[in-house]
Amino acid sequence: MTAQGTVLHQCPSKVLLLGPKATRPQRIAQRVMAQAQPSRPAQQSRPNTAVQAAAVAEAPTHTSRVSEKQMGDGPTLVNGQILHSLSKERLELVNSLEGYVSERVLPLLKPVDKCWQPADFLPDPSQGDYLDQLAELRKRTDCLPDDYFVVLVGDMVTEEALPTYMAMLNTLDGVRDETGAVQSPWGKWTREWTAEENRHGDLVNKYCMLSGRVNMKAVEVTIQNLIGSGMDPKTENNPYLGFIYTSFQERATKISHGATARHAKDYGDKVLGQITGAIASDEARHESAYSRIVDELFRKDPSGTALAFADMMKKQIVMPAHMMDDMVHKGRTGRNIFHDFSTVAESTGTYTAQDYASILEHLISRWELEGMTGLSSEAQEAQEYVCKLPPRIRRLADRTLMRKEKSKKREVPFSWIYDRTINMHI
Repeated sequence: MTAQGTVLHQCPSKVLLLGPKATRPQRIAQRVMAQAQPSRPAQQSRPNTAVQAAAVAEAPTHTSRVSEKQMGDGPTLVNGQILHSLSKERLELVNSLEGYVSERVLPLLKPVDKCWQPADFLPDPSQGDYLDQLAELRKRTDCLPDDYFVVLVGDMVTEEALPTYMAMLNTLDGVRDETGAVQSPWGKWTREWTAEENRHGDLVNKYCMLSGRVNMKAVEVTIQNLIGSGMDPKTENNPYLGFIYTSFQERATKISHGATARHAKDYGDKVLGQITGAIASDEARHESAYSRIVDELFRKDPSGTALAFADMMKKQIVMPAHMMDDMVHKGRTGRNIFHDFSTVAESTGTYTAQDYASILEHLISRWELEGMTGLSSEAQEAQEYVCKLPPRIRRLADRTLMRKEKSKKREVPFSWIYDRTINMHI
């Protein structure tokens, strides 16, 4: 705030002010008309968790996010959200990366004949001992607790919403597959990444069905609702934002699948441990690919990429399945099923707020943000903001955990496991 009003946008050459009585359309109009490089993230965001939201809220913010014009026409505004925020100059920079993607990103994909397939891990119905194989699978899964299955199913539902993630990549300016079969490096990456990822949901879905422990109709309803609802990562059709998001998200997915692999082995299901471990290995390659793209963005445009990094962290990394809905959970509990699935994942140590902070620390280190020099004044503010965020998240995570441990546990039914209940802190 200033004595005159709220700072709407700040750049080296000017400060635009709106008084406290300005109407919302006036504020939107001024944002859309602003001609600036990507700056500080917006206040409006969808909290991923209360911990992350609180950490962002307490962090100092010097400027507000304003998208610049694209190719001289200006960004568009849909439902109060800025779209196509990449500048003409930065769009040209992204277009120049095709050779880099061919040389440094596409090699991280595996040839189809070198990839595992779901059938490699499942009972083979063509064999005479198929029923024995199935009985052995069920014997293994009998030792898995219900909270494990809640997390496994939540992860599987997330993987099954793959059409949404491919669609999201194809919203990004400069990299989208314009025809559905374009032979550009970007088009090849998106399609072949999708093809590799498609095996993940297929395999875990079938394994859960064969186990007899999972209500598949409830799961299928959840998947259909999730795909129909889509996702809103707030990437503004901007590949800078999009690839920072995917770098973070792929690492988060790798951590979650890696944890389910360890837990499965601990409980005695070594095959499921191999399955989720193989998925985690794929996610590690995909994380490396997206991180390499951002490596090059930082090399060619350090200030713009630092600003984008701060923007995504201010908005928070929204988990891709945050819109999942089984059509019964909220009516029973007053909470959406994603919230309670996330709580179970946290309580089992599968994916936690501490992991969120660790991912952020990893990306800061990988992209050498803390020691980066030669940044613009706004990018220096972004650098400071991002580098100070992990300890804030960790402190708030500790406080939240202490509060939860003092609260009473409740029995919460999950449709995914035939309405069996999980005893959990709410």
